[in-house]
Amino acid sequence: MKDSILAHIDNPAQLEKLYRENNAEYKKQFNVIYPNYKDKIGLQVWNERLNYESEKLALGSKNEISAVIILILVGGLIANIPNLTGINEESFFSKNIPLIIFPILSAYFIWIQKIEINKIWFPIIAIVISAIYVNLIPNYNKSDSAMLVGIHLPMFLWSLLGYAYIGAKLNDHPRKIEFLKFNGDLIIMCGIILLSCMVFTLITFGLFELINIKIEENYFRYFAIWWIAAIPMIATFLLQNNPQLINKVSPIIAKIFTPLVFINLFIYLTAVIYTGKYPYNDRNLLLVFNVLLIGVMALILFSVAEAGKNNKGLFTLYILFGLSILTIIINSIALSAISFRILQYGMTPNRIAVLGGNILIFIHLLMVSLKLFKSVRNKAKIEEVETSIAQFLPIYSIWTTIIVFILPFIFHYK
Repeated sequence: MKDSILAHIDNPAQLEKLYRENNAEYKKQFNVIYPNYKDKIGLQVWNERLNYESEKLALGSKNEISAVIILILVGGLIANIPNLTGINEESFFSKNIPLIIFPILSAYFIWIQKIEINKIWFPIIAIVISAIYVNLIPNYNKSDSAMLVGIHLPMFLWSLLGYAYIGAKLNDHPRKIEFLKFNGDLIIMCGIILLSCMVFTLITFGLFELINIKIEENYFRYFAIWWIAAIPMIATFLLQNNPQLINKVSPIIAKIFTPLVFINLFIYLTAVIYTGKYPYNDRNLLLVFNVLLIGVMALILFSVAEAGKNNKGLFTLYILFGLSILTIIINSIALSAISFRILQYGMTPNRIAVLGGNILIFIHLLMVSLKLFKSVRNKAKIEEVETSIAQFLPIYSIWTTIIVFILPFIFHYK
């Protein structure tokens, strides 16, 4: 993209064509090029177009607002099924909360991306099958295999959301990286909206308390239940129309927490080695290791996306490389521990799922670390690191599909 922009730097029509082909990648590369060509009037116009931050909140078109309202209503009605039918709430929500959130977000991106009809049948059929399947299997607390479905179903549905976000263009790696960044922004925006809703709730309770009316039970039963679908949908809608709301927060969070996590992880591993507390015979410690592994891996992926977007310097790359090496060490310990437990106690659904997940993360970390090492030595661009991340994401989706739909059958939902 960078070479194409430079080749057509005086051709407005061709620049517009490049922008429409991949606006996210165009903006990133343009911001790299622009400081050296500030004297060109055409590029000054493009700079204002791409980087101008409006002080007003954009709410999109009337059609988009209508679509968002309809999707929120659909999600809210699904969330209210226990109220409408008398189904046990605990059983329903333990299985169906992901099916309230991810499908409506996927529908939103399918609509705004204008994905062709022949490409939307896959996510639709997958969501319908998931909804039927998850409500037919045993309750999560009665089966380890069913519990695995509950843990991995959100990841499977998240993959379908990614499919919709990238416009069903499976080879569009820059768009996959944008999807990772979108997830970080979405979490922050959802947190802000949720905090606002909590403040609103406390004020509401306080006002009705003054006139001796208890509304807590009915409030949560009939009103707050709509938040499940509404908060992620509203956050997504605001981010798509107002990227400036969060685009300065995410880089700051990544910049602050990446070195802090590196220091914390280094101290933690040193303490583990010093105390000899390895997760070979302690199941809870192995769980902590795996949660830590997933969290740090997610931070690495998000930080690399931010580094590429904002063209960070060598310091960030060194920190990311160091963090990836520490995470590989954690992964190696976790892999050896789960292998030991399998040899010692035999195969179970949980152990197979953890082993497979750890192997995938280990391979992915090696790929990312190698590209980061080359970037540190100026033998590879940050875009190559991003590509190594994006190329592996479908592998996680395949493994998640196996865990959700195949592994439980093998173990007969035991």
